[in-house]
Amino acid sequence: MLTGTQVVLLGGDARQLEVVHKLNELDASVTLAGFEGLHSPLDGAIHADLREEVFERADVLILPVVGTDDNGLITAVFSDKQLRLLDEHVSWLPKHCKIYTGMAKPYLRNLCDNHGIALVELLERDDVAIYNSIPTAEGALMMAIQNTDITIHGSNCLVLGLGRTGLTLARTLQGLGATVRAGVRREEHYARAVEMRLNPFYVKDLLHEVGNIDLLFNTIPTMIVTAQIIAKMPSRTVIIDLASKPGGTDFRFAEKRGIKALLAPGLPGIVAPKTAGRIIADCLGRLILEDVQERGEIL
Repeated sequence: MLTGTQVVLLGGDARQLEVVHKLNELDASVTLAGFEGLHSPLDGAIHADLREEVFERADVLILPVVGTDDNGLITAVFSDKQLRLLDEHVSWLPKHCKIYTGMAKPYLRNLCDNHGIALVELLERDDVAIYNSIPTAEGALMMAIQNTDITIHGSNCLVLGLGRTGLTLARTLQGLGATVRAGVRREEHYARAVEMRLNPFYVKDLLHEVGNIDLLFNTIPTMIVTAQIIAKMPSRTVIIDLASKPGGTDFRFAEKRGIKALLAPGLPGIVAPKTAGRIIADCLGRLILEDVQERGEIL
């Protein structure tokens, strides 16, 4: 149990509601900022402004999955107020406090480094990323169905990247009867694709692989679907880019060519916020319990 543990949540979306429920089950003391627009109150949690005493008492600080932007701005869908994490806020945290987020930009990493505060990026963990790949794959399928006039069954699909998300997506497409080719960069991923009968190729040869595809799914967060690549695609192709912003597609040239290209990061929080929230909540519960037990042993 987390009795006596002070947890502060700053902003977020519907996924954070599941985190609050989990923390309440574990008997943590939960303080919220950026949730004043909720239609119904969250039992067991109190609302507060970003005052010094709120940070000074914190054992854990939880930020949204996307952390902050490059200026410290925090997404808070349940608030009309602008929420920012500033240098002074982090300076007020006790040194044993940990900050948890999904992913961190340099702004947040620098704040934590400057003040000696531990930062945990949950989406860097294999377990969270693999669980998250399930709603991501379902969301990608939803977008594919909504934006094409063909069935997934029998379609020619190309998946770029065979990491945690790409593997789940490729398997799902294959299970629905699509012909799936996988673009990979690593030899072990090539071998896995062969084992799965995914007709692999190396992404350096992508230009020669896009001449007859209906759907292209990208999971690689670098510019890989370039204008040169898009110029070789059939006009019917739909590109669904799952990489974090700004994605790995030349969206300007795709629009110029009349090819539909959609940037779709953060699908778990859009298509299945309850499931995505439970994934995060369960992981956070375990990690915070471990921290509390470790700190107790040290004391």
